Amino acid sequence: MSQSKIMTKLAIEALEDKKGEDISIIDISEVSVLADYFIIASGNSRSQVQAMIDNVEEKLGRAGYAPKNIEGYQTGNWILMDYADVIVHVFDKQNRLFYDLERIWRDGKKVDPESFKNEAE
Repeated sequence: MSQSKIMTKLAIEALEDKKGEDISIIDISEVSVLADYFIIASGNSRSQVQAMIDNVEEKLGRAGYAPKNIEGYQTGNWILMDYADVIVHVFDKQNRLFYDLERIWRDGKKVDPESFKNEAE
């Protein structure tokens, strides 16, 4: 299994652990050199969004992966974690609707999180 798939699976689990909502994965490997996967999730409050990010950072850190950059943590309405091959976006609901990354990256292939986790095992 590729490193990006392992990282994506761990990030999904970490987001689910903190009750992340509407988690989606977009495989952008064929449309961009930016990354292999975008993971997008929503939280209900600033503290939940931050807790989700903290959990992703902890879970991936224990597996030996460190983020290259984290942006937006203080405001907590859109936090981006850059792991090079995997980019994690966690939004509050209002900002997720406003920025609509799924529409912007519609050329990527949408991947079902449950199927992805089962495939990655």
